[in-house]
Amino acid sequence: MVYFFTMNLPQLGIGLGLRIPHYEEILATEPKVDWFEIISENFMVEGGRPLAMLDWILERYPVVQHGVNLAIGSPDPLDWDYLKRLKALARKTKTPWLSDHLCWGRVPGAHYHDLLPLPYTREVIDYVSERARIVQDYLEIPFALENLSSYVAYCADAMPEWEFYREVVEKADCLMMLDVNNIYVSARNHGFSPADYYKEIPMSRVVQIHLAGHTDHGSYVLDTHNDYVKDEVWEIYSQVWPLTRKASTLLEWDDDYLSFEETWAEAKKAKAFQQELIDAGA
Repeated sequence: MVYFFTMNLPQLGIGLGLRIPHYEEILATEPKVDWFEIISENFMVEGGRPLAMLDWILERYPVVQHGVNLAIGSPDPLDWDYLKRLKALARKTKTPWLSDHLCWGRVPGAHYHDLLPLPYTREVIDYVSERARIVQDYLEIPFALENLSSYVAYCADAMPEWEFYREVVEKADCLMMLDVNNIYVSARNHGFSPADYYKEIPMSRVVQIHLAGHTDHGSYVLDTHNDYVKDEVWEIYSQVWPLTRKASTLLEWDDDYLSFEETWAEAKKAKAFQQELIDAGA
């Protein structure tokens, strides 16, 4: 059972998403980054520059894989060709765990290439948790599910998101990849308190935390990953991180790119928050 050995997983520190606009700066400076996260699908290819860059990175840094195409809650059968290629990449990277989103995005014959929220019902818990268990067993490494930012809710919802999230990972016996920006975005969009969310999930299962920027449109908030982390999100992070086993933390920045140095400076703010918490005995 994965939960039994979560304490043996590495605490990697602070990382960044590996993005093409930063390749040249990374190659030229070999920055002192703790680790990089890669989007798995970007490297599930036969060759070319992506794999050459990945080989260079793997010689110097720990790498963790994060996926966007698994669509674990979709009604179509699991894609075993996709999972085979994903497993091969995981063996290459030696990723200590692998994550994807608690979402759906496909139906038979169509792939929407989006992270769509699921109905929060017992039937969906049973369905998704069984698929997550199968995926984890096949990959033979710990598997984590990430919470979404959401903008709509289903009339069929029978529970809040945090209860649904908790029950899926506990029933599947998998891990949590907790995005604290997504907690804030969903809280604003649906009118709940972020504390209601993070106080009701099993923090001992949180192996990794995502930080990111969002865009506030007043009546709603979009998870855009193109700006600095807002103070409200840093506040959630300062509440959440001490409740985990020093979960590895990653900054996502996916549009309107800054230089690598500026992006890394934003990520390193997490180190300052962690040190303040440690000094305060949190």
